[in-house]
Amino acid sequence: MLRPTRGCYDAAGSSQLKSILNYIDGQFVRGKREFVDVNPANGSVIAQVTEADQSLVDMAVGAARKALRCDWGRLGVRDRSALLHKVAAEIEARFDQFVAAEVADTGKPIALASRLDVPRAAANFRVFADLIKTAGLDSFQTETPDGKGALNYAVRKPLGVVGIITPWNLPLLLLTWKVAPALACGNTVVVKPSEETPATATLLAESMAAAGIPAGVYNVVHGFGPNSAGEFLTQHPDVNAVTFTGESQTGAAIMKTVAASVKPVSFELGGKNAAIVFADCDFEEAVNGISDAAFLNTGQVCLCAERVYVERAIYDKFVEALKRKVESLAVGSPLEESTDLGPLISAQHREKVLSYYKLAREEGATVVAGGGVPQFRNELDKGFFVQPTIYTGLAESARCVKEEIFGPVCHLAPFDTEEEAVSMANDTKYGLAASIWTTNLKRGHRIAQQMNVGISWVNCWFLRDLRTPFGGVGLSGIGREGGMHSLNFYSELNNICIRL
Repeated sequence: MLRPTRGCYDAAGSSQLKSILNYIDGQFVRGKREFVDVNPANGSVIAQVTEADQSLVDMAVGAARKALRCDWGRLGVRDRSALLHKVAAEIEARFDQFVAAEVADTGKPIALASRLDVPRAAANFRVFADLIKTAGLDSFQTETPDGKGALNYAVRKPLGVVGIITPWNLPLLLLTWKVAPALACGNTVVVKPSEETPATATLLAESMAAAGIPAGVYNVVHGFGPNSAGEFLTQHPDVNAVTFTGESQTGAAIMKTVAASVKPVSFELGGKNAAIVFADCDFEEAVNGISDAAFLNTGQVCLCAERVYVERAIYDKFVEALKRKVESLAVGSPLEESTDLGPLISAQHREKVLSYYKLAREEGATVVAGGGVPQFRNELDKGFFVQPTIYTGLAESARCVKEEIFGPVCHLAPFDTEEEAVSMANDTKYGLAASIWTTNLKRGHRIAQQMNVGISWVNCWFLRDLRTPFGGVGLSGIGREGGMHSLNFYSELNNICIRL
């Protein structure tokens, strides 16, 4: 069981109130102010979180800078790789603790956290630990006027201290997705997790220490954005790069903050993703796939499909089938293995989602399923639940079709031709993901390549190879993560030219 002053939650999900501290230079450090960590399933306070002020952020960045010059900076690639594998093993050894902390913070079903979030966290470290050992770089033998030639080759160097700001929807998965390649490339990091989900970033600090990661390599500062740890971190002159996953508006604010110092940034932002379902699809597969794409993690995934376009020949049948599927989803306690959907992250976010439910009706939507708040007649009524919801009948210009809701909701609309479907799917300022459902292989290739997005799925959704590029266009982000794309962001590539 974790000591109350050092970590998050024990494996049994104890309700005992705990402190979540900042982690700086290998030590857990208390700040001057505290805020509460709330369980979204029942509204209870589960921890007091200590906020990092400017002085603590300065300490964290200083510790990271020192580690960069000393212990971590002197390690070779093989030694760094071996340590990252040990971190993965430590995550697996504390599997139940990570699951309990993630479920308590996010309210996501325990089955989802056990199947996706924690295994993927360990996998992130292993993938980049192996990749850094085999990552090649350009080399060229160059002709010169005197005929003697020259040799050009590139070397990979760390950027330095990387500020990592992570969201609340997949806090451990997306944290490790950034930390693992950053450390693999020899950087040190200062992490600012979402104030809504501070637990697993802090628990990861204990895994780092147990694995032998030197002090100062991994630091955690807790707090908020403006006038708090997030802003202090992005403004810090000794932070060499910033990576962020979250809302597009926040990404724009960070970009303004770092513009004066021209720091490298990597942003994975919001999405208003589309799915296109053709009449020749595998019908059952498409219904199940769209259900996952719209409602997994209570719709709180940047890749979720909020706009679904269905070929008119099967439109009515599809609407009815998806309605039955959604009404069969179990909404309830995240601690029950049978639960499909947990709560939204907070009361504030629930108010936002419910405001869109209200707006959809005002804009003329037909409510096919859901549209309200479930009633449990127990402590879950104090949580932040909403019903999974399907709408039809909205104009393509409606706000509920254009704006990201980030909840368990989708709008279904019919189409008649490929060209119409592609046009409607691409009619958005976002560009993160799309899914196409068809048994016509040529059509699948053809439509996928026309999507203005970072990733197009055909007859699947949320299927990832961690070596492939991931990111968005437009309001959905800047840059690509995954495989060599991550390594190249977290590295400074220097060319060396040797005259022969």
